[in-house]
Amino acid sequence: MKFSTKVIHAGQEPDPTTGAVMTPIYQTSTYAQTGLGEHKGYEYARTGNPTRTALEACVAALENGQYGLAFASGLAAEHAILNLLRAGDHLIACDDLYGGTYRLFERVMGRYGVSASYVTASNLVEYEKAIRPNTRLIWLETPTNPLLNLVDIQAVARLAHQHGLLLVVDNTFASPYFQNPLDLGADIVLHSTTKYINGHSDVIGGVVVTSNQEVYEELKFHQNAVGAVPGPFDVWLTLRGIKTLAVRMKQHEENAISVARFLDEHARVERVYYPGLPSHPDHALAKRQMRGFGGMVSFQLKGTRADVDNVLRRLKVFTLAESLGGVESLVCHPATMTHGSIPQEIREARGVVDTLLRLSVGIEDIHDLLFDLEQALA
Repeated sequence: MKFSTKVIHAGQEPDPTTGAVMTPIYQTSTYAQTGLGEHKGYEYARTGNPTRTALEACVAALENGQYGLAFASGLAAEHAILNLLRAGDHLIACDDLYGGTYRLFERVMGRYGVSASYVTASNLVEYEKAIRPNTRLIWLETPTNPLLNLVDIQAVARLAHQHGLLLVVDNTFASPYFQNPLDLGADIVLHSTTKYINGHSDVIGGVVVTSNQEVYEELKFHQNAVGAVPGPFDVWLTLRGIKTLAVRMKQHEENAISVARFLDEHARVERVYYPGLPSHPDHALAKRQMRGFGGMVSFQLKGTRADVDNVLRRLKVFTLAESLGGVESLVCHPATMTHGSIPQEIREARGVVDTLLRLSVGIEDIHDLLFDLEQALA
């Protein structure tokens, strides 16, 4: 099946009992068993739920993977992956990454003896130099959050596998519509399904996909043992949202390209970060590695933090809020919102300064979006 068909049908056969076309909400905590060790595939809802199974199968199919596991949030999915590590292990991550991921590495995993090193996202030499005898995995975002740098997944995958390391790719910004890291050599791909996969800003969730059976079985153990699983209604909302993923991503990208071009020519804008612009340093890689450029645009405003605040207060269609990937357009101030957990000196050294804004470009009429930016910047 092609992508637009997969989002509607993969893992979502009509209900075998009733024939219901849409996957039902199995709102139950436990399942009847006919005898010792005899059941219909489900025992307890933390371990498995038919609604959740449908979502896991669907996202796995979209990522061309064999196994999917759903979690209560993107960070819960990340934590499950990090549970593959042991005290004393080391990981390498790109330095431009979500602040919540940095916080998880430093303030949670660090307490248990897991250490992290950070390297320039696009510099393959730095990844190789950072490898230690106790390194176990490499963690990537591509495009990165919030500066939209790209990482050559194939090149880093080759490096990782030469050294016996796992490669993890957070594919939230691109979505499986534009990029499939497993096809490029990654071992594990993860998503905050809160974002594009659900697409309607009404549910929190995460998912992990792999084709490595050994990795899957260990992740499945931690999913059940730790229990950070989504409820069936949240899963059902995500399944409902995923059905329009293909058509939404087309419009997100079309609008984002127009917004990026507008900002790139605006006198009050210092710099625009969008891989779809030919001026972006990773534009050629984006064309080779992705099937499109996505709906995220970041830009640096000329002026001060007070100027930024003034622009934010004037916006009418773009809403100042955290998160991304919904049908509505959002604007985020990374320094005080999504990346506020990163110490200021580290954050600013990486380019997340007070005049940086991140746009999640929605699917509204492009004329309204451009007018809103024009009047706010005027």
